[in-house]
Amino acid sequence: MGGFHWLGVLVGVASFLMAVECSTSCKGTDGQPGVVGSPGRDGLHGQKGEKGEPVLNSEGPLDPGTVLRLRGEAGSRGEQGPQGPKGYRGDLGTPGRPGKPGPPGPNGRNLGQAGGGQNSQEAFSAFSVVRTETSYPPFKKITYQNESINNPGHFSMATGEFTCRIPGVYYFSFQAQAKASMCLKIVSEALLNPLAFCDYSRNLEQVFSGGVVLELTANQKVWLESFKEQQTAAEARDSRPKHITFTGFLLFRN
Repeated sequence: MGGFHWLGVLVGVASFLMAVECSTSCKGTDGQPGVVGSPGRDGLHGQKGEKGEPVLNSEGPLDPGTVLRLRGEAGSRGEQGPQGPKGYRGDLGTPGRPGKPGPPGPNGRNLGQAGGGQNSQEAFSAFSVVRTETSYPPFKKITYQNESINNPGHFSMATGEFTCRIPGVYYFSFQAQAKASMCLKIVSEALLNPLAFCDYSRNLEQVFSGGVVLELTANQKVWLESFKEQQTAAEARDSRPKHITFTGFLLFRN
């Protein structure tokens, strides 16, 4: 029994010595690095940060214009969006500057001697006559008492008519002055419809006028007529002073 006891002691001492020796000389080799793993998924978006403080410099806050200039470069222009609704009409703008003068027009026509060796007397025609009677003009052709000009005599004082002797373009006009209502019309064979003019007076002296440009052929006539529109019987009997001037002249011959 005693022999087995000592044998167990010797085995335990040997095991202890081997353990002490391996603690210093029995260390294993380092392992190899592992393979890199695949990238992980993106994380969730973080919360929006708080608004930053205004830009400052050594002298204090910057004005908005300076802040705009400190921004980065502008990006490329985006695509054009859909057209919006029509806006309200704006205020009328200020007048623009006058334009440059236009080119000179063509040369005018000579109103004196014209064509075929005609003399200046034959290329001229003008008249101006005046009715001075105080009676209301009858509702028909008007005749006149005074002749201011009638050269070369194409107006007839007897009939109150102008007769074209020189084919061309003429201007005719009248001027009437009275305290009674009056209606006058320019009549001509060159007009499809007479040109009528009316003035309704209220016992005040009135002046009214009318005119027309006509192209006449030889022997066509032009005259002035009075016509009834809204005149009363009292106005037709009016005997206060009245003046009617009838004028015409050749602008240029054909």
